[in-house]
Amino acid sequence: MMVFILISLYKGLIDVGGLSVLAGQSGSGSMSFAAAVTVIIGTFVSGATQATNWSRFAASPKIAVIATLAAFFIGNGLMVFTGALGALIYQQADIVDVMLAQGFVVLAVLMLFLNIWTTQDNTIYNFAVAGCNLLRTDRRRLVTVSGAAIGTVLAVGGMYNFLIPFLILLGTFIPPIGGVIMADYWLHHKGKYPLLSSVTLPDFNWHGLAAYAIGSGMAYYSPILPPVVGVVGAAVAYTLLLKVSVPQVKMRSVEQ
Repeated sequence: MMVFILISLYKGLIDVGGLSVLAGQSGSGSMSFAAAVTVIIGTFVSGATQATNWSRFAASPKIAVIATLAAFFIGNGLMVFTGALGALIYQQADIVDVMLAQGFVVLAVLMLFLNIWTTQDNTIYNFAVAGCNLLRTDRRRLVTVSGAAIGTVLAVGGMYNFLIPFLILLGTFIPPIGGVIMADYWLHHKGKYPLLSSVTLPDFNWHGLAAYAIGSGMAYYSPILPPVVGVVGAAVAYTLLLKVSVPQVKMRSVEQ
């Protein structure tokens, strides 16, 4: 995929007449700065919250961190950059459509299959993990097939036409989860979680859920950088809620 993208970028620069001509191009659409930032964050934030589902298989914490940084800063950054150039040069943001416009039919078909494969295997795995945890079931195959069916129905129903509004929703309502997690880890637990064998966890973290709701509301109604407002708002709300209530995680006794 990386090779195909580089070939497409090179062809695009030739078609547009070089970097100097490209620098003079401007988009024809209209979008506020806050909406643009929200869309960009929405393109990868759902994957970012699920990244530990994959990085936990790494041979060491160092490899997990390096792989994650490479994926989001280099991999995702290149995809966003490619989409931006495709929109400027060919008025097509989808890399497959861009490659078709460039005459790379075979490469476009291969890119389509590779992109679906490398994306959906992670996506369906995430659905299976979250679904089994939510439903408290070990019927992983049934949950996995159900997730694939739901995704297929949404795709056939034209979900792609709602991509931008969907990305805005993701960029608005997912970042506050990170605010709660960071506040819980750095402020509540001082950067070190206790072992699961030494704590009793509640069925629901009501402080976290309430803080998430507050952060999401702030992000939804914020006129400036909703994702950032959501993260900060959720983190502050979680910290304040913990200060005015009894901690929910209790240490077990040594005898237990």
